[in-house]
Amino acid sequence: MKRISVIKDWDAETEEKVSQGITYFKSGLNCAQSVALVFAAYYDIPDELMLRLAASFGGGIGRMRETCGAACGMFLLAGLEVTNPSDTATADDNMPCHATYPDAGVKKKNYEVVQQLAATFRQQTGSLLCKELLGLTKPGEHQPIPTPPTPEERTATYYQKRPCTWMVETAIRTYMGYLRDKYTRQATETANNT
Repeated sequence: MKRISVIKDWDAETEEKVSQGITYFKSGLNCAQSVALVFAAYYDIPDELMLRLAASFGGGIGRMRETCGAACGMFLLAGLEVTNPSDTATADDNMPCHATYPDAGVKKKNYEVVQQLAATFRQQTGSLLCKELLGLTKPGEHQPIPTPPTPEERTATYYQKRPCTWMVETAIRTYMGYLRDKYTRQATETANNT
């Protein structure tokens, strides 16, 4: 497992993750997979499993144009991070069991993190909804968008006409910002307590 807490150069790590995510998206992965796969090693999740876990969230969840798949990939990661044993590590660095659901405190913490990530993503993009981000509806229009489940062919025109690459980048930057704040704060607290 690549320990997040030992990242020395957050800016370089962020740029590497953004580049990987964009490459994944341009190679044919959906937006959720492109975000989630970048972080698979952080959580000891095999790439194939991470791809399967995130597969249904592309295209605004199953191509229904609802919540942006890139944001969903970020939310999937938040669930992994909140139950990361580093959240509950003991002073002597012995790792206890993972926090598990249905613990109300773990749920609350997860929901707090997801809401924080969603607010940051929405602030930067203007929406959490795929149909609004793609310009298929105006903000506040709550009509369903009829979209067949067949994905569009990935061509140069496909990538030029949609902001999905930017959504992948924004989700990765947002998640890396969250991790940076969290682990920098933990390192500072640990240093102050010794």
